[in-house]
Amino acid sequence: MRTRSKLLHVLAAFAVAVPVAAVSAAAPAQAIGPAVLPVTVTNNTGRGDAVYLYVIGINLNTNRLGYVNQGGTFTPWPAGGLPPTPAPDVAIGGPGNGGATTVNFPRGFSGRVYFSLGEKLKFFLTPDGLVQPAPWASGDANYNILFDWSEFTYNDAGLWLNSSQVDMFSVPHAVTVTGASGATKKTGEPVNNGRNNVINAIKAQSGWANTVYTRSDGTVLRALAPGKAAGAGLLSANYLDSYITSAWNAYTTKTLTVVPFGDQPNTKYFGRTSGNVMNFTNSAGTRVASFNKPSSASVWGCDGDLPAPNDLVVGPISRTLCAALNRGTLGTIDTQPSTNAAQFYQNSPTNQYAKIIHQNMADGKAYAFAFDDVGAFESLVHDGDPRSAGLILTPFGSGGTTTPPPSTGGPATQINGPGGKCVDVAGNDTGANGAAVQLWACQGPAVSKDQQWSWDGQTLRTLGRCLDVNGAGTANGTLVQLWDCNGSGAQNWVQEGNRLRNPNSNRCLDSPSGSTADGARLQIWDCNGSAAQYFVKAA
Repeated sequence: MRTRSKLLHVLAAFAVAVPVAAVSAAAPAQAIGPAVLPVTVTNNTGRGDAVYLYVIGINLNTNRLGYVNQGGTFTPWPAGGLPPTPAPDVAIGGPGNGGATTVNFPRGFSGRVYFSLGEKLKFFLTPDGLVQPAPWASGDANYNILFDWSEFTYNDAGLWLNSSQVDMFSVPHAVTVTGASGATKKTGEPVNNGRNNVINAIKAQSGWANTVYTRSDGTVLRALAPGKAAGAGLLSANYLDSYITSAWNAYTTKTLTVVPFGDQPNTKYFGRTSGNVMNFTNSAGTRVASFNKPSSASVWGCDGDLPAPNDLVVGPISRTLCAALNRGTLGTIDTQPSTNAAQFYQNSPTNQYAKIIHQNMADGKAYAFAFDDVGAFESLVHDGDPRSAGLILTPFGSGGTTTPPPSTGGPATQINGPGGKCVDVAGNDTGANGAAVQLWACQGPAVSKDQQWSWDGQTLRTLGRCLDVNGAGTANGTLVQLWDCNGSGAQNWVQEGNRLRNPNSNRCLDSPSGSTADGARLQIWDCNGSAAQYFVKAA
C-alpha cells in the first residue's frame, strides 16, 4: 500500500521546506528511471512574454533545501538572514510561445517547478530556508507577476508530478510522464477556452468576484483558492459554516462509515456526532479518533480541526472527511469516500472554486484542494520507471472573455444510434435546459429539428444548446441531457470510430442495456464496443 502525505502550503512569512508532492512507502522497483530525468516544458500559451523556470526543493538524500540547474545539478541555498535576504537568481530561460525547453530532475529530489511569464520571480532566504512566493498577500514581492507551479517527487519508486491548484489557479498546464514502455500518461489539460471559463465562472458566483485578481494592464493573474481568499479578506471567512453544521449534525442520528483504503474494504471506521464532536470507533467498538466540528478555514485547508498525521488511522479518516466536506457529500452520503463525481458540489453553499475547475478539465481531474486525491480525482501522473516527463503551458486569454459563443460547426446532421434510431431531444423541439436526450425514430429536418446536430470538433449542439453529461458526472449510468453550452468537460465529445466518447469521464455514449426503443434515455458507460454504443454522424 502506498500512502501520500498532504501537500504542505506555506505563507510568505514563513521559511519552510518545499512540499513533498508524494511520498511512497512501497519498495522501489528494480528499474527506477535514469539518474537525471529530462522534463520538457512546452509553451502553448499564445502569449509573447518571456518565460522563466525554477526547479527548487529538497534533496531527499541529504535533506538539504536548494535548487537544480538546467542540467540537473543540485546546489544548496546559501545562508539567509533576518529580515529575509534575496536568494540567488537561479532562473532558467524558458521557451517562447510555440517553443520548448528541457530541464532535468535528479533522482532523489522533491519540490516545485515554478514558471513565470514576463518577469522573474523574487525568492528570499532566512536562516531557516527559503520563503515561497505568496501572491494572496498584497504585499508579496510577486503579487503582480503572472506565474504558477507544478509539484513533483522523483525517487527510487518513480516520478509523481501534479498540476496543483490548491492555492490558486493561474497558468493552466498539463503534466505528462513517459515510461520505459513508451506509453505516455497525461492530465491537467483544460477544455477549450478553459482558463477564461474558470475565471469568468468564479467571478460570476455571488461573493466570489474579489477572489480573482486582475493586474492594472488588464491581465487576469489568478483566481485564489477559497482558503487563501478568505485569509486575505476576499471571501467570507464563514462561507461554508452553514453546510458544515448541517453535515456534522446529520450524524447525531445516523452513522457515518469511512472506508479509507480502496484495497482494504474491510477496514472501516464508524462516526457519530455528540455535541460538536464526531467520534470514530473501529469494528471492535474501540474509539480511535475524535474531531471537533471544523471551521470553514479548516475545511479549505484540510488542517486545524481536521489534523491529518501521516498514520494509518487518524490521517486517513481526516482526509476522507475533508474531501467529503469540500465536495459537499458529507451528511447525505453516509459511506465515504464517495467516488461518484455526479454527486459532488450539489450542496449550497458549495466549493465553487473546486467545482468550476474540475468542470473545465478535459479529463475532469484537478488538484483543487489538499485532499483532492481522495478517490483519485487529482491531476497527477505517476510512473515507477519513467524515461521522460513534460509540462505543457496551455492556451489562455489575457483578459478573460465570455464562454465560447454558439457555433454551428458546419452543417447539421442526424446522429444514427442503436437499432437505426436517431439521437433526439425529448419535448417537441423546445430544447430547455435539462431536457432528456433519447433514441427516437429518425425524422427529416423539417419534422424534427432536435435530431439535427452540429459538431465543432468538440461539442454536439442542437436547438442552441449542447449535449451534456448531467452534473459533469463520470460514473456509469450518468444520464446525458441538453444544457447551455459552457465549454466544460461535460460537453466534450470525441468521435472514435463508431462511438462517441466523453473524455471528462472516459466513458461512451450508451443506450441502457442496448435498448432500441423509442424514448430510451441515453447515458454514459464504460466504452466496450457493443451495439449499445454505436453512434455515428450521418453522412
